[in-house]
Amino acid sequence: MKDLYKGYRADIDGLRFLAILAVVINHFNKELLPMGYLGVDIFFVISGFVISMSLLNSKKTLFRDYIYEFYNKRIKRILPALGFYVLLMGLLTALFIPMPGASLKTGIFAMFGLSNIHLYSQSIDYFASSSDLNPFTNTWSLSVEEQFYLIFPLIIWFFAAKDKKDKNNIFVLKIFLSILCFGSFIVFAYSYNLNTSFAYYLIPARFWEIGLGCISYLIVSNKKTIFENKKIAICS
Repeated sequence: MKDLYKGYRADIDGLRFLAILAVVINHFNKELLPMGYLGVDIFFVISGFVISMSLLNSKKTLFRDYIYEFYNKRIKRILPALGFYVLLMGLLTALFIPMPGASLKTGIFAMFGLSNIHLYSQSIDYFASSSDLNPFTNTWSLSVEEQFYLIFPLIIWFFAAKDKKDKNNIFVLKIFLSILCFGSFIVFAYSYNLNTSFAYYLIPARFWEIGLGCISYLIVSNKKTIFENKKIAICS
């Protein structure tokens, strides 16, 4: 049987589909699914789970090989689709939207994983009607994930990947991520009423959601290891 913790996860793709569907429905008709935008939050948690699964199952132990393998996969997965989207929507925006400069600028920032920072700096409310005219506003969440990719592989390698034989490393990693998630949630809760755009767009207030997905994988994978060890003990 395929190892569900290392191979393709149809259930994860199913959850991703539901999360995206909820967001799409919310955009088309907010009355039909008022809280559909929470699909983005669910997607962040799923991303944390999947990225942790990918990093912790890597066979690489040398830092250079480990980092190269991760970013090579991410670039191949993200850049072609993102480039196609930005190019296509950029052409359509230039043809059909009056004064497209602001939208096209967001698209350029999106190519560098910075559209969330750009939107925040412009004080653009994601839920404002003006955002509906910018086809690149939705790239903010991808930018948050890309910025997370700059941090998380280093954390995983430092705590776990460089010495996989020491099982205590995973426990320490859980504690460290829990502290980061707690701090990020405090930032989110504090800034939500004072500066909603900060709480919505920027990674210090969003890390806790992706981090929860990471911790979830660590817990699930650890339970699987415990179960397998018990099974081996019984069989022997």
